[in-house]
Amino acid sequence: MSIKVALITGGSKGIGFGIAESLLKEGYKVAITSRTLEAANTAASSLVNHGDVLAIEADVKDFKSQQDAINLIIEKWGQLDVLIANAGVGHFAPIDELDVALWNETIDTNLTGVFYSIKASLEEIKKTKGHIFTISSLAGTNFFAGGSAYNASKFGLTGFTQSVMLDLRKYGIKVSTIMPGSVASHFNDHNPDAETDAWKIQPEDMGKLIVDLLAMPARTLPSKIEIRPTTPKG
Repeated sequence: MSIKVALITGGSKGIGFGIAESLLKEGYKVAITSRTLEAANTAASSLVNHGDVLAIEADVKDFKSQQDAINLIIEKWGQLDVLIANAGVGHFAPIDELDVALWNETIDTNLTGVFYSIKASLEEIKKTKGHIFTISSLAGTNFFAGGSAYNASKFGLTGFTQSVMLDLRKYGIKVSTIMPGSVASHFNDHNPDAETDAWKIQPEDMGKLIVDLLAMPARTLPSKIEIRPTTPKG
């Protein structure tokens, strides 16, 4: 079996960590990034029993940082087959209370950061005719009060990804966006709790979804996938 290499941005916890664990169990070499090397190393130490993992300090808001991450992966494994652009933040407030800095961080991370991640990895993904995943949200199609920054970032990400999908099909590259609802993760400073979060999508469920999508026949492209808890809260 030839090696397969995946990069997961924001892979030190939550959805990214769950995807990393699932891919490692499938035999993938996995690089995870975090804004701090300490967080990346801590996550990697928890994952190392499942396979070959590389911890990288990188910030998706910094294009050179993304380029450097790709270079480290190529130096270690010589290829990149899968990019999961997962890193994201959420800031929520009515527009009259929304701070300019928080607006910028949301857009720069959730939208521009994905552009940077894809742009930095594209030449390597072309070589392997790989698969790019972006992690959008049901908030990328359903707007809500107090969500102007987050909605804008995820509506933009969904549209961006679908356009990129059309751009890259001619190279044999698959591009998919996944739009989850409520996930038991650390998003928005939440502390997951096994009991109270049991109704939510779990990080390992997201990992199983990625594994299943990667196993689809080459002729078939799942380009936009909505996923939500089977039973709503309450």
